[in-house]
Amino acid sequence: MAEAGVSIAADTAPAGRWLSIVGIGEDGADGLSPAARAAIAAAEIVFGGARHLALAGDLVTGEGRVWPSPFSLDGVLAARGRSVCVLASGDPFLYGVGASLARHVPADEMAAFPAPSAFALAAARLGWVQQEVDMVSLHGRPLARLRPFLQDGARLLLLTSDGDGPVQVAAFATAHGCGASRLTVLEALGGPAERIRSATAEAFDLKDVAALNLVALEVKAAPDAPVLPLAAGLADDLFEHDGQITKREVRALTLSSLAPRRGELLWDIGAGAGSIAIEWLLAHPSLSAIAIEGHGERAARIGRNASRLGVPHLKVVEGAAPGALAGLPTPDVIFIGGGASEPGVFDTALKALKPGGRMVANAVTLETEALLIAAHARLGGTLTRISLARSVAVKGMTGWRPAMPVTQWRWVKPGAMGEGA
Repeated sequence: MAEAGVSIAADTAPAGRWLSIVGIGEDGADGLSPAARAAIAAAEIVFGGARHLALAGDLVTGEGRVWPSPFSLDGVLAARGRSVCVLASGDPFLYGVGASLARHVPADEMAAFPAPSAFALAAARLGWVQQEVDMVSLHGRPLARLRPFLQDGARLLLLTSDGDGPVQVAAFATAHGCGASRLTVLEALGGPAERIRSATAEAFDLKDVAALNLVALEVKAAPDAPVLPLAAGLADDLFEHDGQITKREVRALTLSSLAPRRGELLWDIGAGAGSIAIEWLLAHPSLSAIAIEGHGERAARIGRNASRLGVPHLKVVEGAAPGALAGLPTPDVIFIGGGASEPGVFDTALKALKPGGRMVANAVTLETEALLIAAHARLGGTLTRISLARSVAVKGMTGWRPAMPVTQWRWVKPGAMGEGA
């Protein structure tokens, strides 16, 4: 469930665990532990979806409240201090409401009673080892997020939004060269209406799929499938671009210099095709990035590239730096790939970077190179010269054609964290 419209209650928390979070499966009250049953029965107010409240049945002796639409936790937080129970599907802390509640209610004020998640039930039905599969929620999320996981031989458990989810997954896999993949649709797991059916992606024809379903995908990629490599440095032709792109080899070295760490936010200033920000996001799902690009068509192109390459959550800001940087969240890391020599861009970026943050700038022009050499003399950091050459045909033979050299400056802003990295 997506969180919206939350207003936090008073800071003063009552003593004791006033909030119970109970995971309930399709088997209803019969599948609950005695402690979970007691938590529901003792609650003055029980929140949940209409389906959850129906599954709990006579266990609900207090006031049952169906979640509002749009979804909001306001009612739960307003009842702080009373005996409250929240019902959720399966494990509330695995893509569930527990994650939203934990951002507002301390752990020592909650008691949680998880049930087996849909992922756990699916793995058990299929005999799949959970730690060897990728578990992905596509519930309320763009299908494009599936793209990086389409690796030959991968096993995926995919939580969908509704009954149309499986056919959409099948079409997406087929469109990306994985039509031979096997889809198993698991519906209403754990309940009397449980049903399990399979088909290949390219011949998917299952009808009347229940809204409550999970897809197990065994990926089989064609030899020419556009599978995304797991290392930095995607092929340039995977990106739509007009020539303004950090080329593959330089991009791989640049990502190494940016050195992404869990949970960090990157500013990609002068993003061009967005290749740096996109590969930053592909490195780990906890990362976030903002691509700043002043050219309107390039900004639109970045969005298309991000969606096509599986990171539709990349934020694109259309506007010229330094003005476009105002009001953006403070970055952990900054990359300047274009426009560093424009008035105010470099100094504004330096100031915006948090203490301990890292900054990397690439230069191909003499003017920007001079700026980076001066910054190195003034602030320190490291300078690297990147020179590449590619083989080309020369009168029936082969020779080397040098690319424009790139000067790269990497700097860590003095501060408590990250110094010397």
